Amino acid sequence: MRLTIPLPALLRRMLLASAGLAVFALGNFLTVKANIGQAPWNVFNLGLANYLPMTYGQVSILVSFLVVAADLVLREPIGLGTLLDAVLVGAFFDLYDAAGLLPEITVWWVGALAMLAGMVLMALSQYLYMSACIGCGPRDALLVGVGKRLRRIPIGGVSILIAGTVLLLGWLMGGQVGAGTVLFLVGNGVVMQMVFHLIRFEPRNLVHVGLHQLLSRERKGVER
Repeated sequence: MRLTIPLPALLRRMLLASAGLAVFALGNFLTVKANIGQAPWNVFNLGLANYLPMTYGQVSILVSFLVVAADLVLREPIGLGTLLDAVLVGAFFDLYDAAGLLPEITVWWVGALAMLAGMVLMALSQYLYMSACIGCGPRDALLVGVGKRLRRIPIGGVSILIAGTVLLLGWLMGGQVGAGTVLFLVGNGVVMQMVFHLIRFEPRNLVHVGLHQLLSRERKGVER
């Protein structure tokens, strides 16, 4: 059995994906420290936690696995990038928090600016780690999978559609909704679309290498 991607190229892809996930964690950290409302996926996790004898962290892991199952149904590849996402985003977030990188913001307009900055960083990070083509994170794979089936809708619009559905379900289950939640719901998709347009990036056109494709009896990979 051989790697379908030469080892040096695979290591470069993993480094690119890891750098992107570090930036994503920083963007997510900013949206949390903004302190003006939970993001839609957090609302969903909190709402689901009301019905399960589990901690928030355990619910978050459970939801990630459920999203991976949906990705498989949509035939999106689960790759090394998916595993890196599951481990590194939380690890980097905890690192930023332990380092006291940013205190909790108490002024609403400063919080709004922090959330906007976080959304820009998250969009840029998606370009970085998706470009590695070794598998998206669970939620980004869902975005791409749904986006491929809704080609007429800009990818930012698909993001809003998914986030809105998740938010509605979370709210119905008792999840906490604030002004920042609405800002994130609409703003994240718009910011993503603007950033992707500026850098001419279309994630639906990428071809990812899944775990089942990484090893082969014959070497078929092309170095990036």
